[in-house]
Amino acid sequence: MHGITRERHGRQAGFTLVELLVALALMALMAGMAWRVLAGMQTALEVNRQHADAVLTLEAGLGQWSADLDALVALPQTRTLEWDGRALRLTRRLPGDEGAVVVCWTRAERDGVAQWLRWQSAPVSTREAWLTAWAAANAWVQGADTSTRTREVRITAMPQWQLFYYRTGAWSNPLSSAGSSPGGEANASLPEGIRLVLTLPAAHALPGTLVRDWARKHSAGAMP
Repeated sequence: MHGITRERHGRQAGFTLVELLVALALMALMAGMAWRVLAGMQTALEVNRQHADAVLTLEAGLGQWSADLDALVALPQTRTLEWDGRALRLTRRLPGDEGAVVVCWTRAERDGVAQWLRWQSAPVSTREAWLTAWAAANAWVQGADTSTRTREVRITAMPQWQLFYYRTGAWSNPLSSAGSSPGGEANASLPEGIRLVLTLPAAHALPGTLVRDWARKHSAGAMP
């Protein structure tokens, strides 16, 4: 009797092959489900990171846009601001009285994607240097000189953009208004405000139309 009892206890304490296989199958199923959950969490984290990066990059670009306009400066016999329907070229003062630069904003394709781009020249201190920089900005916009791309910064994917000038109490197409004049008349011809309208793609973290208004706070000062 004692031997039979020990044998029965031994059978109850172990696992049959079928039980072991079922347990392994359940463990494999649970591991697969856990892996899919982890993969989904990783994908969600990556998407959130990309969206956050896109928003921060766009905010930085808009901040730079406003900073460029706030720092507009008139050099003798130069243009302060010019929009030709494709690009906005401007002359701005560098911080800390380090001179001035020519800046250009445009939309162009890079690697098959329409991008909002910013270009900046080397510092200029003479009219001759300014003329060279102004022409280089135009060559960059036209794509005539690919070497100028080393000075560009890609802000964000952007299928379309528009600009409007605020003058005489109304927003209008900049091309329907008088453009910047050379020399001392440049400041007088600057618009009171500029409206930037960006169309962001559906894949962007902030898809749709974004509007940013800039108001001219004071006249651009003439450089010595």
